[in-house]
Amino acid sequence: MAKDQNKPCDLPKRRQLRLKGYDYSQSNAYYITVCTRDREMYFKNEEARKLIKDIWNKLPDKYNGIYTDECIIMPNHIHGIISIVGANPGVRPNNDNGQTHGSAPTLGRIVQWFKTLTTNYYIKGVRNNNWKPFSGKLWQRNYYEHIIRNDGDLNKIREYIRNNPVNWENDSENITRRRESMCLPE
Repeated sequence: MAKDQNKPCDLPKRRQLRLKGYDYSQSNAYYITVCTRDREMYFKNEEARKLIKDIWNKLPDKYNGIYTDECIIMPNHIHGIISIVGANPGVRPNNDNGQTHGSAPTLGRIVQWFKTLTTNYYIKGVRNNNWKPFSGKLWQRNYYEHIIRNDGDLNKIREYIRNNPVNWENDSENITRRRESMCLPE
């Protein structure tokens, strides 16, 4: 059913996504989803997806003590699993946002570096390979994360990631589908 054209869209309010007081540098596996800004489909072409995947695979080279697991690049988002295994147990959060003092990388720092590097290389693809241009930022401001608590959870998430391309038509991140259910312009 279409929304009333005279009423503004009821868009969700921004909320805190991180677990309050949790140390995101501690050893654990984390499932993340990072979306492009406004869910624009910048990664429709194979070259762009390969670029994003290559940078994902280089994360362990940048940060000692982390490993990447399953990952899928969709037209406007990425799902992946990052395991932090080499965190210094002496590093503890120094505030309610889970930020640490010390040298252990936090999940947020890892995602920030990933977003920065992919943006820089994507810009080169726009200039040199005629990729879809963007204005402002390539990625949305935040990202979704889930702390993986056990092997059952890990295996379900791996399966979800592997099956994501098959389920694209019904994916909540598919902006074409979302435009129909929210009052977004074409």
